Amino acid sequence: MDLLEKKMLKIIDEHREEIIEFGRDIWKHAELGYKEFRTAGKFKDAMASNAETVEGLAITGVKSYLKPRKEGDINVCLMGELDALPITNHRDTNPETGAAHCCGHNSQITGLVGAKFALEDPEVQEALGGNVVFFAVPAEEFVEIEFKNQLIEDGKISYGGGKCELIKIGALDDIDVTVGHHTDPGCDARISNNVTNGFVNKTVLFKGKASHAAGAPEYGVDALAARDVAVTALNAQRETFRDQDAVRVHGFVSRGGEAMNVIADTVTMEYSVRANNIPAYQNASEKFDRSMRAGAVALGTGCEIVTLPGYLPTIPLENVDVMAEAIQDVMSCYDYKNVDLERHTPATTGSTDYGDLSSLIPLFQFKTGGYVGELHNVNMDPVDEELAYVVTAKIFALMAYKLLKNNAEEARKTKASFTPLFTRESYCELMDSLRKKEVIEPNPVKPL
Repeated sequence: MDLLEKKMLKIIDEHREEIIEFGRDIWKHAELGYKEFRTAGKFKDAMASNAETVEGLAITGVKSYLKPRKEGDINVCLMGELDALPITNHRDTNPETGAAHCCGHNSQITGLVGAKFALEDPEVQEALGGNVVFFAVPAEEFVEIEFKNQLIEDGKISYGGGKCELIKIGALDDIDVTVGHHTDPGCDARISNNVTNGFVNKTVLFKGKASHAAGAPEYGVDALAARDVAVTALNAQRETFRDQDAVRVHGFVSRGGEAMNVIADTVTMEYSVRANNIPAYQNASEKFDRSMRAGAVALGTGCEIVTLPGYLPTIPLENVDVMAEAIQDVMSCYDYKNVDLERHTPATTGSTDYGDLSSLIPLFQFKTGGYVGELHNVNMDPVDEELAYVVTAKIFALMAYKLLKNNAEEARKTKASFTPLFTRESYCELMDSLRKKEVIEPNPVKPL
């Protein structure tokens, strides 16, 4: 570490209690995607001394520039997510929203706020050969699909994921390199540089006809039975998925009838169809739709299949040595043992809208721990606030500095060696092509 890097870590240590208190507050006040108004407001307030802050991007997103913008500047973006999960039975669930931060996004936002303390130091700013953008982004968790579909119908957004929407509106056009973070209860700190699955989202409505299930079942058209046939057909498709594509198809019934003695006239389902490459999940999506049609045809119900574009697979970087250096420098100041500096990490079958961003902009990602339990689970809790919040802030800060020092040498090298898969325009064309709605009219057999 050079002298300025040591100074940056010292500054963050001096603000330790303030950083931890911010993290606790966000943890206790979790909000769901495109509804994170309180969290966005707290973040905006924390960025108040920056040169410029833009709010209301993709409804709740906040973008803040450390220094005044200059034409030709290299902009390194430190990115954190605002939203939480609809987990209503966690001990720290926000009673006003039904949300809990069992995703660890509170650590991301806190890390950005903590990093700012170091990066706003005048001597540090003078050494930066470009600008730092602190970006709080909405709606990473792909939940509350009916709510998001309504926002789309109302013309307020185009896509379900916050980063996808920010790409669409051009809010990331001036970003040259991005640094992102995830919480991982299974580590102290490590590089995250791996392929993830992409996906499309499905909302399915089976529309039948209600009737007394015991006294007059022949007059009913059972939407729940149509769903059963459809899922049986879907399960029969699973052996046709190639192992190398890591296909995952999963979901739940969000509405499945009203009473056990009434033939179900309405059944709704939400599903995700995932794979580690775009052709594979397009193929699996077609098989999903065919299975849903089979259930509708067999029972004579109506059926509506709505496909919403989800996220793209994540594209790893070839060279992440600067990330390894930042993590090593920070963790050398601690006694934490579970630190992994492996440059290329194993593929995962989950999904993130960082995948979309990685298709257009070079993306560094790292993980820190500080939690027990499992991600997206009611048993997840922060137990080491130094690791969850302060260490995260230090890695964010050092990454920005290392990328931008020496006239942004590392950031420029990273940008020059990166080949985007899409332009903003071609990305939007792909996403829009994945959106569709199919309606199958009811065709029941008349009762005797």
